[in-house]
Amino acid sequence: MSGANPIIAGMPGRYATALFELALEANKLKEVEADLKGFAALLDSSDDLTRLVRSPVFSADDQQRALAAILKKAGMKPLSTNFLGLVARNRRLFAVGDMIRAFVGLLAHHRGEVTADVASAKKLTDVQTRALKATLKSAIGQDIQVSTQVDPSLLGGLVVKVGSRMIDTSLRTKLNNLKIAMKEVG
Repeated sequence: MSGANPIIAGMPGRYATALFELALEANKLKEVEADLKGFAALLDSSDDLTRLVRSPVFSADDQQRALAAILKKAGMKPLSTNFLGLVARNRRLFAVGDMIRAFVGLLAHHRGEVTADVASAKKLTDVQTRALKATLKSAIGQDIQVSTQVDPSLLGGLVVKVGSRMIDTSLRTKLNNLKIAMKEVG
């Protein structure tokens, strides 16, 4: 499987692949996907949790204890809880975001979906996300999973990456191109 999908490269990819194979074997892909997306949402919404995950100041034991309490309260299933506990025990919690992205990519590949990474200056609304999915699906001809992130430095527009293709309609790029064109004229 590792040769078929480039997103499983590196340490986060190895962890994601191991979790994916365990979840596939146990027929718990949807369960693990929901748990990981829930944990990613917790990370996005809590600066304290992000600090716990990323800071090397906390010991592995401190991270494990805190994480176990958080996961129990969040109602995570055993496979996801064991995985995140192992990640904390191995001092790899700092890369859990990359592991989750790699797992979601493996899952999309397994389902025959294509993942599009979309950066926008402001958070996209549900209506905008659905319209973008429909447009990408008609252009590519496959189901699309959209992974969004906010990058205020874009000023406006979107940067869409699908596989090795990138479409950059950001205002930042247009202004940079105008700046270069103005330098050539003067």
